[in-house]
Amino acid sequence: MRRWGWLLVLVVGFVLFEAVRRVLLLTQNPNLVPSLILLGAAVAPASFVAFVLGRRLDYSVGAGPIALVALLGGVVGVVAAGLLEFDAMRSLGTLPMLGVALIEESAKLLAPLTVLVVTARHLHPADGLLVGVASGAGFAALETMGYGFVVLVRSQGNLGAVDDVLLLRGVLSPAAHMAWTGLTAAALWYAAQRRTRRAATRALLVFALAVTLHTVWDGVGGFVAYALIALAGLGLLTGFAHRLPHRPPGAALPA
Repeated sequence: MRRWGWLLVLVVGFVLFEAVRRVLLLTQNPNLVPSLILLGAAVAPASFVAFVLGRRLDYSVGAGPIALVALLGGVVGVVAAGLLEFDAMRSLGTLPMLGVALIEESAKLLAPLTVLVVTARHLHPADGLLVGVASGAGFAALETMGYGFVVLVRSQGNLGAVDDVLLLRGVLSPAAHMAWTGLTAAALWYAAQRRTRRAATRALLVFALAVTLHTVWDGVGGFVAYALIALAGLGLLTGFAHRLPHRPPGAALPA
């Protein structure tokens, strides 16, 4: 059941979003706008986390802790990134895209690094990938909510413009924030398990790759360019996942 749980999350989330949207259009009740933006921003990231959790990888963490990582990772990541970017822009003027990417990719790792320290004696490389994806999901959802709100205000309440932002960022978020942080966290778990200079160097290179992809993402425009970068991110994440240990058939799942 857990293997297909992501589909249930996606369908139920979409039905709830559509129900809120239709009632909002019918009643013009502004109290429903936060619910619309929340659902629109969270459904796709939550579905992708459920998809990764349902794979037959050797996880030692379950859905409950992962949900907590997504919540705390998202809030802490957004707050830390916002504060650092504000301070940097105040000191340096317009912050280069490379600086934004470096700050955000570092901020998203705060929650995974905390989990890594706490679970240092029970290292499962697959956990790094899952925890990183969850932290990236929380960050992506909260960031999308912010973009949705800004578009709503600037468009003077145009729900069509908000729908476009939620759809675009929802479709692309698994291949952007979630994939980049998942890759970096998995490399960190691998380095902590192996404790070799080569593994540590690989983790730094993966982090540099995530920052590079993030920088290019922010610097280009158009769906085609986003799609190409998204394919690169998802391809790397899939390739790394295939190299991780898998759970034997019939093995118990973590709670």
